[in-house]
Amino acid sequence: MTTVGARRQAPLKIDPATDELISQAAHFLGMSKKDFVAEAVRVYLEQRREEVRRGMVASMKILDGSLTASVTALTGLSAERIEQLGGVGDWNE
Repeated sequence: MTTVGARRQAPLKIDPATDELISQAAHFLGMSKKDFVAEAVRVYLEQRREEVRRGMVASMKILDGSLTASVTALTGLSAERIEQLGGVGDWNE
């Protein structure tokens, strides 16, 4: 996996019960909480890779570069319903 440029660390805000689970698991596995969370996220996403891929494909189908597609993505309205309501015009208007 590659990254572009240096990235700053961002705090992860979680509820106290989840923090306790992470702390205990990391302790008993002999790793830092940071390493535990990073590995857990990688494993979780690997297990749900196909689901993520389907979501990405669905999003890409919606976003075709048109203003109508952008409004559809933002509002949840179908392109047909947007047209019934008067349309969105053109990017150049």
